[in-house]
Amino acid sequence: MSQFLEKVDNDIHAYFVHHDRAEEKLPMHQHTKHQLSYVEGGVAFLNTLEKSYFLPARHFLWIPAGVKHNVTSRTSVKMVHNVYIPTSLFPAEHVLSQNGGIYPVTNLLMEMIYYTEQWNGEIAKQDREQFEFLNVFKNVVLDVAKIPFPLVLPTTDNEGLREVLKYIHLNIDQPLYLNEVAKRFGYSSRSLSRLFKKHMDTSFLQYVKLTRIVRGMEKLLKTDQSISEIAYSCGYNSLSSFSFTFHQVAHMSPAEFRKQNL
Repeated sequence: MSQFLEKVDNDIHAYFVHHDRAEEKLPMHQHTKHQLSYVEGGVAFLNTLEKSYFLPARHFLWIPAGVKHNVTSRTSVKMVHNVYIPTSLFPAEHVLSQNGGIYPVTNLLMEMIYYTEQWNGEIAKQDREQFEFLNVFKNVVLDVAKIPFPLVLPTTDNEGLREVLKYIHLNIDQPLYLNEVAKRFGYSSRSLSRLFKKHMDTSFLQYVKLTRIVRGMEKLLKTDQSISEIAYSCGYNSLSSFSFTFHQVAHMSPAEFRKQNL
């Protein structure tokens, strides 16, 4: 891992392009350049120390320089396309310089990402044509990264709370009530609520809701199950309640999400 990161950071003023599944193999790490990654095929997550970002199809993930992260996938991935951008070539005042996120890939940006497949490694000023292409690529990214994909799951390093989160994920198809989950782990309802608020800045109910929707999105993209079957497998007792909550979070219906991403 250290050798790969040394190559990425070798010249702080050069772009670095990398195409394969290497990102999946890396544990938590950071680098001195901004990173754009496009995962071709499969469903992936961008994990930072504080949050987990769900990455649907036709979206790219953005990781600002210096942010510890890794990318994981629960499905087979065809290819991960990475472009590392020097901070010296990026406007410091832009929101992307500070915040990671998930953004939609336009047709133009997708074609540009695929065009970079012919390169691997460092691209500096002396590589004039490639360097100028990547300058244009960077400007397109700045233009399209307006509204991030809204689904972000907070995470925590609190060991007790991490066990609760694991239980939620493993039992997301079952009814999950605050008082019952709290009792299972030796908390009162009030103390568990305080833990969620203190360490994750969200409520127990909101976390469960987001987790159910993330699981629903995964199933919409990974399976041929009907939307009704997916709703029940994610812990909803009706298709209407799943569809209503899904639209609240994703600003589109489950059917629209499946159609758009497939």
